[in-house]
Amino acid sequence: MEGMETVQQLPMIGEQAPDFEALTTHGTIKLSDYRGKWVVLFSHPADFTPVCTTEFMAFAEIADELEALNVQLIGLSIDSVHSHLAWVRNIKEKMGVAINFPIIADLDMTVAKRYGMLHPGQSSTSAVRAVFFIDTAGILRGMLYYPLSNGRYMPEIVRLIKAFQTTDEHGVATPANWQPGGRVVVPAPKTAADMERRLEEGYECKDWYLCFKQL
Repeated sequence: MEGMETVQQLPMIGEQAPDFEALTTHGTIKLSDYRGKWVVLFSHPADFTPVCTTEFMAFAEIADELEALNVQLIGLSIDSVHSHLAWVRNIKEKMGVAINFPIIADLDMTVAKRYGMLHPGQSSTSAVRAVFFIDTAGILRGMLYYPLSNGRYMPEIVRLIKAFQTTDEHGVATPANWQPGGRVVVPAPKTAADMERRLEEGYECKDWYLCFKQL
């Protein structure tokens, strides 16, 4: 699409997630309506396509777990609300899976452009498989992008939400390959005094800058 690259935006981690008002399978919603909840906003290329169908069933399978973590799932594609409704009905009838979260009908690509979902190397009319993690204050905390050809891994989406919430609650970071219940990383010292003191605070330290603890 001519000029798409100049009008599309890329949201920034740590900044306010772009607000929007959009028509969905659950009626009109605003992102700001979900303040106080985490939001996982995800895009898919098109309704009635094989990989997307497997993904929607997979998202439905983790929906209850995410709800227990105070997370609202919101889907999106550049299709009409009528197409979304027909697809949701088809998935329920043919696959036996209920899709209970809203799906944005983004025919004019407004939301897709605000979130950098359109990648011309993949398609000029379909959104890539993007996932945006938005916290209770409306701040964008993380993003994942996948190509049209490969579906997402749902345990990583749940793991990231739990990692963000652990960081917020305890003021720690999570190391590579962290799983809920695993050791966390203590923030690095900011002064020479902090550096000396932390070695006596009972942490499992590999060196002054890398210390772990169990929550």
